Order: sequence, then structure tokens, then C-alpha cells
Amino acid sequence: MIELQTFIQTYKGQIERKMYHEIDKLQAPPILKEAMNYSLRAGGKRIRPLLVLATMNSFGQDCKKGLAVAAALEMIHTYSLIHDDLPSMDDDDLRRGKPTNHKVFGEAHAILAGDALLTYSFHLISSMPTITPEQKVLLINELSQGAGAEGMVGGQVADIDGEGAELSLQELESIHVRKTGRLLQFSVFAGGIMSGVNPQQLDKLNEYAHHIGLAFQIRDDILDVEGEEDEIGKRVGSDESKDKSTYPALLSMEGARQKLEYHLISAKKSLEELPLQNDLLASIADLIVKRRS
Repeated sequence: MIELQTFIQTYKGQIERKMYHEIDKLQAPPILKEAMNYSLRAGGKRIRPLLVLATMNSFGQDCKKGLAVAAALEMIHTYSLIHDDLPSMDDDDLRRGKPTNHKVFGEAHAILAGDALLTYSFHLISSMPTITPEQKVLLINELSQGAGAEGMVGGQVADIDGEGAELSLQELESIHVRKTGRLLQFSVFAGGIMSGVNPQQLDKLNEYAHHIGLAFQIRDDILDVEGEEDEIGKRVGSDESKDKSTYPALLSMEGARQKLEYHLISAKKSLEELPLQNDLLASIADLIVKRRS
């Protein structure tokens, strides 16, 4: 049985090498490739791509067959961060402790770098030799919905429109299910599809992903209040300064912690009926809840 830290040490580097190789081989303007690589190489937990591979590993599959999907997913996540940081959005100067993409390359090149990462991610999946054409169509369909107007982009719009408003818990969760949760849900969905799981097992994976998605955002909100800037890599208190609704503001810090624990327990409960070969998915849920960045 593989432990999470061993798994991360084994596959995080493989995911990153796959991404960098794909960008380096592009026949594209050097400044564009430099801007794309700048944000990809800025580091990060790589939770989403690792979830793809951890799901496959948990069902006894060869993780290397999912590297292209894992890389594509991290490219989409990175594009969203580049655009989130823009002056017209969150107007952030730091990301993972480094100047944000638009601070280094200018707004126009940052926008285009994000666009290029988004579009190339679908090429990566469509050209995979390790999955069937039917699986490619299914993954591209699910990813386009999860990353688009019904998912991450729609959640971002709702988040912007919610600034300065007093949102209910249900409204706040609706934003984060789309903005953060949908790509996490795609991570385990993709791993499940490439592992050949049945519909009932896919439902349980989706339940698990729903809970870790909300846990991820609650932990983010907590860190925005009490995290250390040199650990989280951005300004502490940025949500409050933008008058955003957060879980601590809505529930109190103690209430947010209780909600975080509820989603952790619920996520692990969703895994109990699955024929998993290890505890990787449960360990990732713990990692999300206890992380300091």
C-alpha cells in the first residue's frame, strides 16, 4: 500500500515534466511560451492532477496512462489563476509568493497565456493514445462543462457579483461548488472513467469530490484570516478587503471549522463503499483540510 507522501514524490514531478515538455515543444511566440511556463512553474500543490492519478491508483490502474489528463487539468487551473489575478478581477500582485503573471508580462500577454493554456488542454486530451475515442469525448464534454459557464467560470461570475452582498450559506456554497468544486469533481471523475468504474461507483466518487471541494474552499477562507503570508503566497485578508462573503464571516471561525470537519467526515464516508486498494483518496481529504497554504 502506497502512502500519500510517497505517491506525491513519485508523481508530482512526472506531472510537471509532462506540462513543461508540452509547452516547450509548441510552435508559438517565445514570449507566449515564457508567460505560460512562468505560471506553470510557479509551484503549487498540484491537488487536481494528483487526484486524477490517485483515483486511478486506488482502482489498481497504471497512473502513467492518465498523465495527459492530469497535465491538462493543471493547465486549466493555472489559466484560471492567471485571469483571477488580473486588475479587472481580484487585482492581486502576488501568487505563490511571486509576482503575478500580468505584473511580469503585462495584462495582454497574461490574458493570452491563460487563453493558450485553456485551449491546449483540450488538445492534450484529444490526442491521448492511452484511452478510447469514447472516453476522450466523455472527458472533454465533462471538462468543458466543469470549466465553463456552468462550472468554474459561472462560479467566478457569481463570486464577483456577490462582493458586497450578504449571501446565505446556500448561495455561498453554490458559488464554490462551481468555482472550486467542479474541477476537483472532474479530477476524480476522470480517474474513475479511465479506471472503468461502474455508474454507482462514479456516484460515490462524485459525492467524495463534492465534499472535498467545499472543504478546500472553507480551508482557503480560514487561511485568508489566520494564515501566514509567506506560507500561503498571497496577501492575508484579501477577501475581507474585497468585501467578499466567506465561511468565517458567515458562520464565525468556530462554525467554519465545524463545517470543515463535517465535509471531511462526509468525504471519507463516501469512500467506504468503494473497492479501493489504498487510502490515497482519504489521505488527500486530510491534506486539503490540514494544509497551511
